[in-house]
Amino acid sequence: MCERPHTPIACQHRSLWPEEHPWREGLPVAWRDQVVAPLDFEIHRDEELAAQRVFGRDADGTPCYYAHAWTMSEPCSDDDEEFYLVATAGESVTAWRLRDERWLVRRVVMGNERCVAPQPFYVFSESMPR
Repeated sequence: MCERPHTPIACQHRSLWPEEHPWREGLPVAWRDQVVAPLDFEIHRDEELAAQRVFGRDADGTPCYYAHAWTMSEPCSDDDEEFYLVATAGESVTAWRLRDERWLVRRVVMGNERCVAPQPFYVFSESMPR
């Protein structure tokens, strides 16, 4: 049985205020006081690639939040008559700039495991992911 049908993301470029974007999602509670909070966001979405990239900036316009996500899909059917797209692979990366200028990076890789949720892992980086 196929799971998680995929809906393409609309093409978009726009700015958001912090209360409109879930930028703290995935951020460990222990690190919340250590991150530089973004004041606005620039979001790029691509429907054809099922991809999204988000940049968050502080008061000086310096990047302090970054996220990207992409998903690959393939046709799937439960009855060989009606087909729909199911996500088969993907990646989600979220990064927060810490007050000491390091970046806390969260990465989640999605494979073809339909019964097991992908597990995030965290690393520190000297630079923002690209």
